[in-house]
Amino acid sequence: MSFKYPAARRDEAQVDDYHGTKICDPYAWLEDPDSEKTKAFVEEQNKLTMPFLEQCQVQARFHQRLTELYDYPKYSCPYKRGDRYFYFHNQGLQNQNVLYVQDALDGPATVFFDPNTLSEDGSIALKMGRLSEECEFFAYSLSTSGSDWETVHFMKADDLTQLPDVLERVKFSCLAWTHDARGVFYNCYPLQDGKADGTETTANINQKLYYHVMGTKQSQDILVAEFPEHPKWQSAVTVTDDGRYAVLSITEGCEPVNQLWYCDLQQLPGSITGLLPWVKLVDNFDAQYSYVTNEGSMFTFHTNLDAPRYRLINIDLQRPDRQHWNTLIPQHDKDVLGFVSCVNKRHLLVNYLKDVKDILQLYELSTGQKVRDLPLDVGTVAGVSCKKKHSDFFYKFTSFTTPGIIYHCDLSTETPEPSVFRQVEVKGINQDDYQTSQVFYPSKDGTKIPMFLVHARGLKKDGTHPVFLYGYGGFEASIQPYYKVAYLLFVRHLGGILAVANIRGGGEYGLTWHKAGTLGNKQTCFDDFQCAAEYLIQEKYSTASRIAINGASNGGLLVAACVNQRPDLFSCAVAEVGVMDMLKFHKFTIGHAWTTDYGCADDPEQFQWLIKYSPLHNLPPAPYTGPPYPAILLLTADHDDRVVPLHTLKYCATLQHGAGSSPTQRQPLMVRVDTRSGHGAGKPTAKTILEDTHIFAFIAETLGLSWRE
Repeated sequence: MSFKYPAARRDEAQVDDYHGTKICDPYAWLEDPDSEKTKAFVEEQNKLTMPFLEQCQVQARFHQRLTELYDYPKYSCPYKRGDRYFYFHNQGLQNQNVLYVQDALDGPATVFFDPNTLSEDGSIALKMGRLSEECEFFAYSLSTSGSDWETVHFMKADDLTQLPDVLERVKFSCLAWTHDARGVFYNCYPLQDGKADGTETTANINQKLYYHVMGTKQSQDILVAEFPEHPKWQSAVTVTDDGRYAVLSITEGCEPVNQLWYCDLQQLPGSITGLLPWVKLVDNFDAQYSYVTNEGSMFTFHTNLDAPRYRLINIDLQRPDRQHWNTLIPQHDKDVLGFVSCVNKRHLLVNYLKDVKDILQLYELSTGQKVRDLPLDVGTVAGVSCKKKHSDFFYKFTSFTTPGIIYHCDLSTETPEPSVFRQVEVKGINQDDYQTSQVFYPSKDGTKIPMFLVHARGLKKDGTHPVFLYGYGGFEASIQPYYKVAYLLFVRHLGGILAVANIRGGGEYGLTWHKAGTLGNKQTCFDDFQCAAEYLIQEKYSTASRIAINGASNGGLLVAACVNQRPDLFSCAVAEVGVMDMLKFHKFTIGHAWTTDYGCADDPEQFQWLIKYSPLHNLPPAPYTGPPYPAILLLTADHDDRVVPLHTLKYCATLQHGAGSSPTQRQPLMVRVDTRSGHGAGKPTAKTILEDTHIFAFIAETLGLSWRE
């Protein structure tokens, strides 16, 4: 069937000049989210897309089954504050997770904070929650409709009394209590013209760091750090384990590098009254330093300085010169040193990533010597909770087929063995029906790329299986095994294979792996992903007519770029909240921070990199006579102020005008624009279930898959 797409006005007179190259931007008018024309465009697109998604053959069945299977209890690791334990819990289908408190691990639990009471549709989400050191106060931030903007509120932790203190205009912020519970450090942005509700596109610059004293108005908050010469800098404070120091990390963009300043709060003449007397321990952006713990003036940092796979170093603030810095745990020869936490005063809980699978170990803080391995199946440590002053810790394990096992270990006992504290079963899903394996396939340049495959046990390789191929490849993010019910339904009821390709640009093998897919090397990500599809075809798992690809955000860019380069290699592509306009992304909200991964079109050399693969600028013009495009479903949301919707809208209009005009284009090219929804964080359960249903119903419909009981 062919589709009649809504007519969208093309303004051919809208031309931008990039270093002498003229680029037409005929749909630039879609950059204004508030114009009536943009709203009409969105409405017309949804009128085409939503009925199509609702009438997909497996839609109703998938939605019903996904809702049934999603209805299982979800828990976070408990964490201790004062004498009490806190944890998040969702009974199954609650839109937002609820924070519970209990006096003892085996005692009764009561609701401490329930975000579900704040909105009927679950569109108000808890973003940050911080209890003061001795559990006097709870500071928490709320975001509405998925926006990155947050408002911070406070309540008493003992009797849950709401306090009048409110902090507005908070975004990309830390929230750190001083140990005396007098107040919190937080970041906010200055007032800007126009609205700030998550539907605007204004650039986020000039973030400042404040200290809020409890019981005062935000207008009286104390400015403790600002960087007027560097409008793109962002900062975050960590208060040290002993409460003595404020450690300030300053970043510019998303590269894993930061400056490191500190302030000895004990040396202040009295309370915090103004800009703090920061001491600059590291005043350039040559490496990343993350605070782990300190013993007096001896600080332990996790760093990639001369160590692309990370190491631990000790720095004594009394002898801060680099020649006195010492390695505590050296870089591993192959594995990547992940998170490190201090527990039981003298131990370090250390995580390594070994071929995209987690390892958890215990080390001595004083010597850096390994004490022991902690038991862990093949998968991911999805959460850890511990504190230096407490002897016990929790960690949560998950995998593609394991929803969550929480382990508890108390190092003060004679035989400190981790025991299963809580294990979740999902009724209706039998783990033994599924098989997870890891393969290593060659990319275009010969590099071996790891890929996870999840499929029915005893699968025959006959080239007929539908594949859901997922990738990300950016910002040093590692895509490890994670539990998602919709994936298991695709395998079980649509006969599919889940394939997760750990392409370069991510952090799976450290900084070198990351940099191999950034800036002028971005094409490597697309090559790695396309080679994943070719491997699946060559090894007789599937065929091009049965492969669907998916990615979100930077992964949406990945999907769209790969479809432009190889429309013949995939039959369906689902790009969620993708970065599509690579020439202008840096102009909107926080886009300027991504130039560390992508480059920026303002630079003549970097413009040449970007124009080669920018999804928007490599779509075919009309009339289009080339090979038909795969079925495409684009997803965005009106309150996405991370990757603003204009990326997807301009891309959609251009796609429908060009590829959509071809007489041979039988597959749909559609966009789904959600309302009261953002980039993904804090999304209500009901919306998550519906979105996953629409994605897999679209894939099933366009690949011709039917439901199997």
